[in-house]
Amino acid sequence: MPISIVDHFRKFVTISDDDIEIINKYIKRNAFKKKEELLRNGQICKSLYFVEQGCLRMFYINSKSTEQITQFAIDGWWLADFFSFMDKKESDYFIQTIEASIVVSIDYQSFESLLVEIPQLERYFRIIMQKNLAASQLRTKYLYEMSKEEFYYHFTNSFPDFVQRVPQYMIASYLGLSPEYVSELRKKNK
Repeated sequence: MPISIVDHFRKFVTISDDDIEIINKYIKRNAFKKKEELLRNGQICKSLYFVEQGCLRMFYINSKSTEQITQFAIDGWWLADFFSFMDKKESDYFIQTIEASIVVSIDYQSFESLLVEIPQLERYFRIIMQKNLAASQLRTKYLYEMSKEEFYYHFTNSFPDFVQRVPQYMIASYLGLSPEYVSELRKKNK
């Protein structure tokens, strides 16, 4: 079921009906097919992306010329190359849909204007960024602390939606595992 961006804002801050009109002035809602690119390596990430429905991935091509997934985003999650977005520098990443998706985008200028017109959204984005940073720190801790097997089981138990929606080879890439090893773990768990 789609998660509207306004409903997501309202989980964290108070948004009035007048605010909704302002929000709609600054956002763009787009439908994307499976495997469409929102960002390519070498482009500037000009927008923040909120997934109302669907699934996205962010990845780069590593030194072995294989895709290394760094993030996923499903319904109600944000995704962007924040360095590229904030500094207006070329991105090292690709952002691509994994399944047909409805995505809300906010470009840099619109984002800045939106925060001026609706100041409580500063609080919303601070909370979201703090949650994002905390999740990233926890993932790094788990990478060092857990065995590969423990890390895989922790991920699949914590995020069962991903296991259902994301191909196994992409989960392997995100976790830094080989697809063959993930296949062995899945067989072992049955």
